Amino acid sequence: MTLVYRARRALFGISLAEAGVERRGFHSTGPAAAERLERVGKEFLGGYHIALEAFSPAALADQLNARTDPDYRGFAFEGAAMAFTLLDQLHFTRNALCEFLARPGEPHVYMLHVGAGWAVARLPWLQWRLTSFLNSFDPLLRWLVVDGYGFHEGYFHWPASIRRHQLPHRLTGYAVRAFDHGLGRSLWFVEGMDLTRIASSIRAFPSHRHDDLWAGVGLACAYAGCLDPHAPEHLAELAGEHAPAAAQGAAFAAEARAHAGNPTAHCDLACRALCGLPAADAAAIAREARNDLPADGTIPAYEVWRSRIQHHFLPAVKGACQ
Repeated sequence: MTLVYRARRALFGISLAEAGVERRGFHSTGPAAAERLERVGKEFLGGYHIALEAFSPAALADQLNARTDPDYRGFAFEGAAMAFTLLDQLHFTRNALCEFLARPGEPHVYMLHVGAGWAVARLPWLQWRLTSFLNSFDPLLRWLVVDGYGFHEGYFHWPASIRRHQLPHRLTGYAVRAFDHGLGRSLWFVEGMDLTRIASSIRAFPSHRHDDLWAGVGLACAYAGCLDPHAPEHLAELAGEHAPAAAQGAAFAAEARAHAGNPTAHCDLACRALCGLPAADAAAIAREARNDLPADGTIPAYEVWRSRIQHHFLPAVKGACQ
């Protein structure tokens, strides 16, 4: 059986070189920034490759927890979710992702949904039947799958998705907005954490896409982190009227880290600047905003959740920017 698991890695493995800033053609602000961004990509691929050879989801979770620094652990689980989704869809496994979500990977539930979105980008038939695929996930968190799809397209196809503003032609309805949440996160990598370039890139998009893109940037700043301790404050200034969206993204990042038990100083710093609160308090607000959400209607419950968080932070953000 060992040969079977190794064959899966041989068939679907991705070179670590694909995470290289120079290889991707990303803007570089220096070796330290490139090293951090590349570390994120390599930890993602580490989790992805380990999952390709995993005997069981439970054993995989133990392995990822043991080998990965808490700061980067969520990215490893995200990569593992991509692998399990691919293996399930190609019939190498059966319900591996569901099993992983149900118990061993549940602390990283947000990242696992995002990771499944990477598989959507790699498997055309999932794009063709995206609605039915999303319906197999948690009704609220399913939009994070599309978020992951958007990040993938920004990361791997940034000339088309970021410079030429192209959207997958099969995306409709709210999925377009969820895609932009992930695309905004990818700007953190494509522009090398250079906030001036990020703001310039967003301004070039149609104005109706700005709010969702800034939400993704805020999440990336808080979750992936930055090197300049003053960067989150600068981000809030550059976001301007979209600062509440950036704050909501940071609160999402804080909740994802709190739920997984891997809080970081850089997430706390970002939340204090973008939300006006410590990360633990921002995460609590994100959790409370999930209470008593309405059923999906013209506006999905997920967007109601996001809007509640943005409205909560609006007074604090205004005060911080005065």
